[in-house]
Amino acid sequence: MKAVFFGTPEIAEACLRRLVDTGTQVLCVVTAPDKPKGRGYKLEPSAVKKAALELGLPVYQPATLRTEEARETLASFGADVFITAAYGKIFPPEVLSIPPMGCVNVHASLLPMLRGASPINRAIINGDTLGGVTIMYMNEGMDTGDIILIKTAVIPYDMDFGAYYEMVTKLGCDALEDYVNLAAEGPVGHIRQNNDLATYAPKVEKEETHIDFQKPSESVYNLIRGLCPAPGAYTYLSGKRVKVFKAKFAHSEGQPYPKHYFDDRSGAFVELAAGDRSSGEPGEILFADKRGICIACGAGAIVITELQPEGKGRMTAQAFLAGNKVI
Repeated sequence: MKAVFFGTPEIAEACLRRLVDTGTQVLCVVTAPDKPKGRGYKLEPSAVKKAALELGLPVYQPATLRTEEARETLASFGADVFITAAYGKIFPPEVLSIPPMGCVNVHASLLPMLRGASPINRAIINGDTLGGVTIMYMNEGMDTGDIILIKTAVIPYDMDFGAYYEMVTKLGCDALEDYVNLAAEGPVGHIRQNNDLATYAPKVEKEETHIDFQKPSESVYNLIRGLCPAPGAYTYLSGKRVKVFKAKFAHSEGQPYPKHYFDDRSGAFVELAAGDRSSGEPGEILFADKRGICIACGAGAIVITELQPEGKGRMTAQAFLAGNKVI
């Protein structure tokens, strides 16, 4: 099978390497143009471009696919199939129609749920307990094409975005290899998505990263997980902006646990001692000690255990408290 591969970040790099390992003939790699990075604004190639050059594969970096030049270039390769993973652009009809075996996408969710740009972050932010990857045919919509196959995985209660990204990357590579094996046997079956079940995963905007303690503790906990390690959820302590990377629930004896899969052995809780306050006005600091910094939420409370003050490295809440008074 001859393919043109489209992708940009690390998850796509892993898929490209796996595709090459399957013996698929990769005729060209299409990726985003180099972008300025750092203080010197030096142009930095994408993870996929670096891998392609290492593998000795030709690279094409159009600013858009919506030009006659792009269409003619892509058609000139004579590929059987176009395969994409986190490329970041919707293919126009004139590109979708080029390969005889269609355009196949590796999408990091269980479609039709979490269509869009940030399914990995959103799965954690939403508190999903089941995630996975879909291999799908592309059409003119955003992640609306027919499903070829899916791979599922349980999302543990304490898994953050970084760990889930790694899990999904491995799942995506495995699913892509399964597709290659299916395609080698003949026409690949597929089913339509149920649009009535569709949900969306828009890009995480900057304003969303500011922790809103008016929300229930479970929502705050999931936001912190879903943005760790990047871009990071943030709040203010002692007038300083801090990113929050790790947190636990504050729990009083006799209270119900937030979800059925939580229990007192899960490690997700800081058990309150006699005399500890378990509630207050949202955003109010209830206690701050070696256990962490406990902040009241709209329902329940959260205990911050790891954070990063602006201009400094990550540290435990206890280390932060050694030099900062918060209550």
